[in-house]
Amino acid sequence: MSKLASRKLWMSIASMLASIATSIAGINTGNETLATVGVICAVVSAAIYAGCEAYVDASAAATEITYYVDDEKEESEEE
Repeated sequence: MSKLASRKLWMSIASMLASIATSIAGINTGNETLATVGVICAVVSAAIYAGCEAYVDASAAATEITYYVDDEKEESEEE
C-alpha cells in the first residue's frame, strides 16, 4: 500500500501515459517518428522507475546493519 503513495510511481505512471498518448497521436497522424518516440519513452520511463526502486532498496538494505558487542572484551576492561 505504501507503494501507491510513492511519488516515483506516480511520476512513472504519468510519463508512461504521456508516452502512450504521444504514440497514439503519432499513429493517428501517420507520423511514424512520433509513434516510435512515444514507445521508446514509455520503455525508458519504466526502466528508470525500476532502476530508482532498485537503488532505494539497495540503500535501505545497506543501512540495516546489526552491530554485536563483544561481551568478553567489555568484561576484561572492567577488571
